[in-house]
Amino acid sequence: MTRDILAVIQQEMPGFSKGQKRIGAFILESYDKAAFMTASKLGVTTHVSESTVVRFAAELGYEGYPAMQKALQEMIRNKLTTIQRIEVSNDRIGNHDIPSMVMQADVEKIRMSLDELDRTEFAAAVDAIANAKHIYIIGVRSSNALASFMGFYLNLMFKNVTQVHTTLASEMFEQLLWVGPGDVVIGISYPRYSTRTVRAMEFAKDQGAEVVAITDSERSPLAETASYKLLAKSDMASFVDSLVAPLSLINALIVAVGRKKNDEVYATFAKLEKIWADYEVYEKVEYEN
Repeated sequence: MTRDILAVIQQEMPGFSKGQKRIGAFILESYDKAAFMTASKLGVTTHVSESTVVRFAAELGYEGYPAMQKALQEMIRNKLTTIQRIEVSNDRIGNHDIPSMVMQADVEKIRMSLDELDRTEFAAAVDAIANAKHIYIIGVRSSNALASFMGFYLNLMFKNVTQVHTTLASEMFEQLLWVGPGDVVIGISYPRYSTRTVRAMEFAKDQGAEVVAITDSERSPLAETASYKLLAKSDMASFVDSLVAPLSLINALIVAVGRKKNDEVYATFAKLEKIWADYEVYEKVEYEN
């Protein structure tokens, strides 16, 4: 189902049973909370049985409650304000052990990302990056950390890498001024998606560059522009963006590109090791027997 789930509920409301109307009304009013409730909790909250909640999901055309819940979560992620994120996370965490809740969620997001990763798309993105005339990396706000990590390692492999550093949209376009055919622009963005990143990727595509999107969903605005889509699930831990799965995907991308450029990478690090040793970049650690 591709339609906005809230619009579907609004449209179908007249035909619902009394119990289903209570569920629909609650979701329309408090979608930010409903999206992260179990079927049982949603039933208790709306004073209906769990089976009524499951039938409600089927009535909307979903295979089951988890499918409806996933659609609702994807739809709202970009709509939640920071305050709503905190409220939702407080409800989800409750009195549970925070390290267990957060880290188990990260493990699950990595597993889901691995299962759903399109290997053909991944291989095509690797080839494009390895053969690019110039590589541009864009990531703002929390995605800037991912862009910096990627830029650090790609700069060790290539002479033609630019991480676009900017706080203004106009500055971003200035740094992309000479982008064109043969170049690759890697855009990284997660909810709440950056309009600056989306516009910059649209510009790069219009100039003939290949565009790689690292994002969370086919519904992401980056996916519409991308030549290659690499999807990794994100999560929200309170006001914090949990980007463990995207970082793992970027690790895999760097390793794969490195394998493609194995001889060049070997030569680069051989040179670096000599420089580090000659100029005593790293402390020597003596180990006792």
